[in-house]
Amino acid sequence: MQNNLPSTPVSRPAAKAKAATTDSKAKRPRGFAAMDPEQQRRIASEGGRASHESGRGHRFTAEEARAAGRKGGQATRKPSAKA
Repeated sequence: MQNNLPSTPVSRPAAKAKAATTDSKAKRPRGFAAMDPEQQRRIASEGGRASHESGRGHRFTAEEARAAGRKGGQATRKPSAKA
């Protein structure tokens, strides 16, 4: 079976460059990253306190932490099963 189409290479458009990266303005932090570290710490600790007050917070005991670390170590040492 023969193909009657011309054998010229097809030209594809180049990937569009992001316009934001070419701006002359320097990228400035926004939101949480723009706050001073002390203010970030204060807000983050409020979230932790609220979590514990509502009963959803959890503190690991030393035994629970050991068990979790053991599980993670065992999981990373298992050989991957590739078919």
